[in-house]
Amino acid sequence: MENEPKNLEGTVSSEKENAEEKNKAFQGLLSKLNLQEYQSTKLRLQDVLEIGSESTENWTPQMLGDLPWHFLRKLMALNGTARNTSLGHRACDDEGSSEEAQIAGEDVFSFNDTDIRESLHPLDVLCAVLLCSDSFLQQEILSRMSMCQFALPLLLPALDIPKCTLMLWAMRDIVRKWRPHSLAESRGFREESLVLTSMPTISFVQLGSCSFSKSKLLNDVLSPSQQHHDFFIHRDMESGNVPREIADGLVEISWYFPGGRENLDLFPEPVAVTNLRGDIESHWLQFSFLTVVSSAVFIVTESMSERQYTLLSFLQGSATKYYFILNCKNGNSKETLEFLNKLAPVLNLSKSQLLVKDSNTNNAGFVQKLKSAIKSITSSTPKRMNLEAMAVTARELGIQVDEDRKECQSASKRAREITVEIKDLAKCKREMLRLQGDLWEKLAKVEKELCRMRRQGETATEDYKCQLREKQLDLRRQQNQCDLTDGLIKFINGIGQLPSIEKHYFLKWMKFSLDHIARENLFKLRDRYKGKSKMAGDDPQALAMLDKLISTTSLGTEHFMRELGQFYEAECSMVKEADKAECQRQFIYLPGIAADLMLEGFPMELLDGDSSNIPLQWVTDVLTELHAKLGGRSRLLVLTVLGVQSTGKSTLLNTMFGLQLAVSNGRCTRGAFMMLIKVAENFQQELGCDFILVIDTEGLKAPELALLEDSYQHDNELATLVIGLSDIAIINMAMENATEMKDVLQIVVHAFLRMEEIGQKPNCQFVHQNVSDVSAHDQNMRDRKHLLEQLNEMTKAAARMEKQCKKVNFSCIMDYDAEKHNWYIPGLWHGVPPMAPVNMGYSESVCELKKYLIDFIKKRSRDRAPKDIPQFVKWVESLWNAVKHENFIFSFRNSLVAEAYNQLSMKYSEWEWHFRKEIYLWVSEKETVIQNQTSEKLQADALSMLENEAQEKLQHEKQKVLDNLQDYFESGVSNLHLIEKYREDFIRSATCLRNELESYSENKCEEAIRIRKGQLMAENIQTSYMQIIEGKVDRVLDECRNKKHKLEHEELKLEFENMWRETLSELKFSSLQKREIYREMESQLRKDLANRGSAVRQKLQESGSLLFHGIKNFKMKKEYLDSAWIKTMKKLLFIEECETAVHIEELAKSLIDEGKRYTEEKVNSRVDYDEIYCRELLNIINKRLQDEDVKKLGTTACFEVDLKIHILGEAAWRFQKMHKDFIKQNDPQCRLEKLKPQYFSTFTDLYLEKDENQTRARDFCDQCLKPALVVYINKRLGIEIVDDILNKAESIEYGNRTFFQFTVQKKLLEEMNFDNYVKYIKNYDNFVKTWIQRRMVDHYRETKCLGELEKNILSTIVKKVREVLEGSKNEKNTTVLAFLNNFCEALQQDLVISKDNLLGIQFKNTAKTGQFCANIQTFLLDLEQEILSQFGGLDVHTKLSNLPLKPQDEIFKRVFGCGKQCPFCKVPCEAGGSDHKEHFASVHRPQGLCSYRYLDTQKLVYDICSSEVVSENSFQNSDTKGKLHPYKDYRVYYPDWRIQPDPSIEASDYWKFVFQKFNHQLAKSYNANPADLPRNWGKITETRALEGLKQAFNMK
Repeated sequence: MENEPKNLEGTVSSEKENAEEKNKAFQGLLSKLNLQEYQSTKLRLQDVLEIGSESTENWTPQMLGDLPWHFLRKLMALNGTARNTSLGHRACDDEGSSEEAQIAGEDVFSFNDTDIRESLHPLDVLCAVLLCSDSFLQQEILSRMSMCQFALPLLLPALDIPKCTLMLWAMRDIVRKWRPHSLAESRGFREESLVLTSMPTISFVQLGSCSFSKSKLLNDVLSPSQQHHDFFIHRDMESGNVPREIADGLVEISWYFPGGRENLDLFPEPVAVTNLRGDIESHWLQFSFLTVVSSAVFIVTESMSERQYTLLSFLQGSATKYYFILNCKNGNSKETLEFLNKLAPVLNLSKSQLLVKDSNTNNAGFVQKLKSAIKSITSSTPKRMNLEAMAVTARELGIQVDEDRKECQSASKRAREITVEIKDLAKCKREMLRLQGDLWEKLAKVEKELCRMRRQGETATEDYKCQLREKQLDLRRQQNQCDLTDGLIKFINGIGQLPSIEKHYFLKWMKFSLDHIARENLFKLRDRYKGKSKMAGDDPQALAMLDKLISTTSLGTEHFMRELGQFYEAECSMVKEADKAECQRQFIYLPGIAADLMLEGFPMELLDGDSSNIPLQWVTDVLTELHAKLGGRSRLLVLTVLGVQSTGKSTLLNTMFGLQLAVSNGRCTRGAFMMLIKVAENFQQELGCDFILVIDTEGLKAPELALLEDSYQHDNELATLVIGLSDIAIINMAMENATEMKDVLQIVVHAFLRMEEIGQKPNCQFVHQNVSDVSAHDQNMRDRKHLLEQLNEMTKAAARMEKQCKKVNFSCIMDYDAEKHNWYIPGLWHGVPPMAPVNMGYSESVCELKKYLIDFIKKRSRDRAPKDIPQFVKWVESLWNAVKHENFIFSFRNSLVAEAYNQLSMKYSEWEWHFRKEIYLWVSEKETVIQNQTSEKLQADALSMLENEAQEKLQHEKQKVLDNLQDYFESGVSNLHLIEKYREDFIRSATCLRNELESYSENKCEEAIRIRKGQLMAENIQTSYMQIIEGKVDRVLDECRNKKHKLEHEELKLEFENMWRETLSELKFSSLQKREIYREMESQLRKDLANRGSAVRQKLQESGSLLFHGIKNFKMKKEYLDSAWIKTMKKLLFIEECETAVHIEELAKSLIDEGKRYTEEKVNSRVDYDEIYCRELLNIINKRLQDEDVKKLGTTACFEVDLKIHILGEAAWRFQKMHKDFIKQNDPQCRLEKLKPQYFSTFTDLYLEKDENQTRARDFCDQCLKPALVVYINKRLGIEIVDDILNKAESIEYGNRTFFQFTVQKKLLEEMNFDNYVKYIKNYDNFVKTWIQRRMVDHYRETKCLGELEKNILSTIVKKVREVLEGSKNEKNTTVLAFLNNFCEALQQDLVISKDNLLGIQFKNTAKTGQFCANIQTFLLDLEQEILSQFGGLDVHTKLSNLPLKPQDEIFKRVFGCGKQCPFCKVPCEAGGSDHKEHFASVHRPQGLCSYRYLDTQKLVYDICSSEVVSENSFQNSDTKGKLHPYKDYRVYYPDWRIQPDPSIEASDYWKFVFQKFNHQLAKSYNANPADLPRNWGKITETRALEGLKQAFNMK
C-alpha cells in the first residue's frame, strides 16, 4: 500500500520525469524572487534580524524580488498579512488607461483575464523562502507562523532534491498550551512541545480537479463560530487564485487545541489537520505518507473515473479510515457513486463516510456535518501519533527528514549525553551546577554586605570589612576547589570545540531537552501542590517548600553558562590573590566562547535573577572579548524593557526585533539578559551605532517603596541598573492593573531620579498594553495628564526619599513627552487562546513603536555619541557598585563620569590660565605705562580710566571662558551629558575668577600709581638739581676752553671736581622724609584691637615696641587656651588639652608663614613702605581667625594679640629696612653722585672735541636700555615658565587637581620617605608649594631650557627696539632729545627707562639722530649677549626668587583648588574650578594618619571615612556639639562634602599600605600608641598599593 501502485504507467506520474521540470520551475521562481544567491549560501536568522534603513519604512512590495523580504519582516513582526503577495500599484494607472482607451476610440469595459496582476501564490513564496533558509531560520519561520495560526509546511515538495522533506526540526521550537476537557474541572492545563504531542491526525486530499476549495472548508471547520481565521491559504484570499508554480505536493498541517470550555471548543482533545496541495495522482508519495500517519483521510472529489477507482483500490487493508467528500457539480455524480459503492467493501466504507455537497447544500450545515464526522473519529480511540513518530514513517517511505543532517544528529547525541541523566532539576542543580547554588548566593550576600555593612554590630568598620573580605575569598576558594562535573565538561566541549553550525544545533538541543524536563517536573510539582492544598489539615511548611520548588523549576543553557562564569570568576580571584599563577589558569578561554555566542545571537545573562547579583569580572571579560572580536567597532544603543511580571515584555521585544526570548509562563525571565542586534553596515552611520543591545528583564513585583524608604530591594536594584544602562527605556504596563502600574512607576521614578543625578537621562516610552480602542490616544488625553501629575508627585516624593532638597518634576529627570512617548497597544491575541492568532493591531502598533524608536535613535545620535563596549562595561561596573549601596546617589562613582569631569577640569584650567595670563600681561603693561607717565598725565582720573579699561578686559576674557565652555559642551566630546550638572559650577568659577582678577588688577594699578606719584616727587627735585649741575658743567667747559694752553686729563679732572664740590655745597638738598614704620604699625595694631577690652589694651601696652618682637620663634603658652572651652570639649568629646594645643600651634605657624610670604613679596618690590601693607597683614590674620574650624579651637584674646604682635613685629623691622633702602636709593645727592662719572665723561669729550656719538650710544645701551630690558625679562619670565611647564608632555600632572594628587601620591610611594608623608598630611599647602618649586628647579636644572625662554623674551623686545630705531634712522632734522622722547613713547608699554640716566645722555648731545640710532643698533647685539650672560650666571633658584610673578604660585593656584579638606581625614578637595557646590576627593585615608586617636587607649584610629559613611557607626565632634551622629547622615553637618564609598575594596589599599608601613613612626611623631591594624593590611604590597591608587584615581 505504501508504494506506488504498479502497472499503472501513465496514471501516476513518475517522479524522475517531473524532477527536471520541477527544478526548472524552482530555478525560474528563485530568479523572479532574486533568491538565487541563497540557494547554496542559505539565509540566516541574523540576516533577517539585522536593522537596516527599511526598518523605518512601512513599505509595500513593488516587485517580485521584494516578496521574500516582505514575508520575512512581516512574519517576524507577527503580522497576519505576512502571506500577502500582492504587489503595490499606483491608483492612477486605471484612470490613465481608461482615458487612453476613450481617446483611441476603444471600449472602456471588456472581459479579460488581466485582473490577476503580476504576483505569485503565497505558498510558492513560502516554499522558496524555506528552501533558501538555513535550519535555524526555518525553525524561527515556523514558530512565528504557528503564533499567527498559519498552517505549517509538514512536507516540503521535492524541488532541488529528489525526495520531499519532513519539517521535523523546523517545528522543534514550537510549544503549545491547552486544556483538554478531562482537565476542565480541575482547571489544569497541558504544555508540551508540538513535535512530542501525540494526537489524531485528520488528512484532507484531493482526487482530480475540484471547483470548491478544501482549504477554505478546513478554515471554516477549524474556526470558532464567531471568529473566522484563515489557517490555510485558499483561492478567495488575496493572491490565492494565482496559479501555483512549485507548491504542488506541499503538505500543510494545522492543529486544533481546546481551551477547556465545552460549549466553545470544537473538539475535546487536540487534533492535527493536514492538507495536501495538488492531486493525489501526482503526489502519491505524500498521499501514501498521509495514509499511514493519519487516523482518517478525507478525499475531496467531484468525479471518479475507472483509473482513479483502480488507484484507490490499492489502499485495501489500510488501518486508516477514509472519508469521501463528493461535490456534485457536473453530471458524473451517478457514475461516481457507482465507483464509490464498489470501493465501499475494499476500504470498509460506511454510509457516514460519504459527505455529499451540492448546489443546494447550506455551507454552515455542511461544515457542521464535517465537524461531527471529525468529532466521531477523535472520540473512537483513533490512531495517535506525534511528529517524531511521523518522522519514522517518513524515513521508511524514503522521505527526507530535515533533522537527519549529520551535524544535527551529532549535536543531538552530545546534548542527550548531558541531559539523559537529568530527572530531578533541583538535584541536578545541586550536583552538576555546584558553584551557583549556596556558594554563589552567599557570595552575593557578602558582596552586598561589604557595601551596606548592616550586620556590623560593635566590630570596627575596617575589621568588619576585612572579615567579610576573608569570607569572600574563602567562598571563592571553595568554588575554585570544585572540579568540573562530567556534564559541564561535555557542555564546554559542545560550545567550545564544535564548528559554528553544530554548536548552534547543540545549544538548541540542550534547550529543547532541558525545557522538556522542566515542563515534566513542573507538571508533577503542580499536581503535588494541588493535592497537598486540597488535603484536610494541609501543611503550610510543605506547601511553602513546594511553592519554592515550583518557582525555581527551570533549567536552561543560561544556568550552564552561569556555572562557567562562576568557575572563571573563582579562578580570577585566586590569580588576583596570588593563590594561583597566571600560567595555571584553565578557564581563560571561556569569555571568548561566550562572546562568540553573543555574536551569534544568543542571549547573555547580565544579572543573575536567582542570586540577584552580577558576576562582574565574567561580564566585563566577555564584553571585552566581544569588543576585541568586533575590531573595536562596538558602538551600542541600549534599549531595555521594564514592567510588571507577565505583561508581555519579552513578547514585545520578540515582536519588535524578531528575538527569541523565552516567553512561556513556566519560564518567566529571571534577572536580566542582553542580546545584540546588528545594524546593517550601510545604516550604521545614519543610525549612529553598530549594534542595538536589547536588555530583557524579569517582571517587577512592585513592593511599596513608600514603606521601604531606606531599603533597596531586588526590584529597585533591577530597575536602577537597567534604566542606568539604557539609552531608551520602555516601561510596559498592562492597563487592567492600575495598582501594579502605580507601583512600577514608583520604582521607575526612583531609578530615573538617580540617573538624572549622575548625568544619565534616558528616553522613556510608556507602553500601555491591552488598549484596543481606536480612540485610545485621544480618549486617554486626560489619563495622560493625570499620569504626568502622578509622576510629578512621585518624583517629588522620590526626591525626598533620596534626600535631595532641590525641586524636581518628572520631565526634569528624563526625556519624556506625554504626547509622543505614550503608546497604546491592543492585546496580543485576537480572540481566546489557545486557538487565537496574534492580533493584527498588536503587530501594527509594535511596528509603529519600532519605527518611532529607530527615527528617535537617528536624531539622538546627532546630539549624543553612543557608548562603545568598554564604556558600557564601565557603566555596568559603577552602576552595580552604586546599586549595592543603600544610598544610591551618594555612592555612584563612574570612571566615565570621572574621565569626562577630569577632561573638563583640564580644559577649564587651560582657559583659567589663559584668562589669568591675559590679565597679568595687561597689568604688567599698564604698570609700565604708569611708570613712564609724567605728573601732568598722571591726573586724578587716571585710576578710574584704568578701572574702566580693566572692566572691559575682564568682561571680554570672562566671556571667552564662557564661550569656550559652551563650545566644549556642544563639541560632541563623548559623555559630556554625564557632567552637564557641573556646568554651573564652572560658570560660577569663571565669575569668581573674574572677581579675583578684578581685585588684583585694581590693587596693582592703584599701587603702581601710588608708587609713581612718590617717584615723581623725587624726580622733580632731582631734575632741578641736574639743571643746576648741567649749567655749572657748561660754564666750566667754557672757562677751560678759554684758557690759553690745552689742559691735560688730570687738570680737567681737577677743574670738574672743584666745580662739582662747589655746586653740591651750594645746593640745599631736600631729601624724602624718614618715617618710623614700626610706630605706624603699632598704631594700626592698636586700632585693630581697639574694641577688644581693657585686658587686650593692657597686654598691648606691656608688649613694648614691635621691633623687639618676631625675632624669636613663636611659642605656645597655656593662656592661649580658653580653659572653659577646653573643659567643655573634654567633657563632651574627650578632647585633651594637648591635642588642641597642637592644632593651635599649627595654626600659628601657618599664619606666620603666610605673613612672611606677604612681607617678602612687598620687600622684593623695592618700593617705599605703604600703610596698606600693615592693614593687609592684619586682614590676613583676622580672616583666618574668623574661620569656623579656628573658632572651634577655643583660643583666647591673648593668643590673638601675641600672634599679631609676632607677625607684625617680624614684618616691622623688614619694612623699616625697606623704607630706609628706598630713602637711600632716592636721595638726591646719592642719585647725583651716581651720575657724576657720566657728566665727567661728557665734559671731557666736549672739551677734547671727540666724536661722542659712539660713547653716548654705548652709555644709552648700558645705563638706560640694559636695566629696562632686565626688568622686562623678569616680568615676562614668570608667565613664560608657567606656559612652558603647562605645554610640556609631563604637564598632565598639573592638568587638574585629581591628576596632581595622583602624581604626588605616586611619587611619595616611590620615595617612601616618612617625613615627606607627614608634611603632605599635616601641612598640605606648604608641602605642595615646596614640591612644585622643587620640581620646577630640578626640571630647569636638568633641562637647561630656562636660558631658551630668556632668549626668546629678550629677542621679542629687542626686535621691537630695532623696529623703533629703524623708523627713527631716516628722520631728518630731529635732535637726539626729540629722538629719545619718541623712543621712550614708542616703547612706553614695554620698557621703563631711567629718567636720571636719560637726562645724562641728553646733556649736550649734539649727535646726529641717524648715526646715534645706527650706533645703538651696533651695540644691541653685544648688549643681548651681555644680558643673557648675566642671566646665565644666576642659579635657577635665584632667578625664580627675582621674578615678580612667581610661576610656582600660579601652578599652586591651579592644583590647590579651593583648599577645603575632608572634615574627617583632612584629604584635600579635588573639585574643578574655584566655586563648586560640592567638595570631593578620589580617595580618603585612615584618620590616624592625621593624628586622630582613641582617647582611652591613645591608639591611632584606622577608620576610613569612605567606609564609615556606609557603616552603622556614628561620629561626634565640636560640630555635633559632642552628640553622636550617624556617619550615614554626615551631610546634615557637612552638606558641601560628598564622601563616596570606595569603588572597590582595593581602592584604599594605598593609604592602608602607608599606615601599615609607618604605623610606629606615626605613633611616635604624634605622641600616640600604634594602631592595631587589621591583619590583612600587612599583606598589601607596594605594587598593590599603586594599583589601588590607579583604580581610585581612574588612571589606566
